[in-house]
Amino acid sequence: MTTTTTRALAAALLGTSLLLGGCVAAPKPLYQWGSYPAQVHKHFKGESPQAQIDALEVLLADNQGNAAATPPGLHAHLGLLYSKVGRDDKMEEQFELEKATFPESAPYMNRLLAQLKK
Repeated sequence: MTTTTTRALAAALLGTSLLLGGCVAAPKPLYQWGSYPAQVHKHFKGESPQAQIDALEVLLADNQGNAAATPPGLHAHLGLLYSKVGRDDKMEEQFELEKATFPESAPYMNRLLAQLKK
């Protein structure tokens, strides 16, 4: 082989490997977090509970529309926010959703629900 042929072959192999390497897709995240971490931060900074509820409801609707998994704690956090605006019925609903989605949260959610009923 001549030097020119070798260089052309090397360039073709390099180009092919770069092209194929760019086709590898990043793995899909397990949960769709969206604005949830920012809403938790805003909660601790004192933002209005209703504004946080509105943002988290939009995130839940987006997740359902995209068939994306809701992250752990989101339903529990939303339930907490509902309790702050006096919507205990919605709080209980969200705690039950958290238990159904993440069974490992059941002992904690059950304890919070028991305190609600006292």
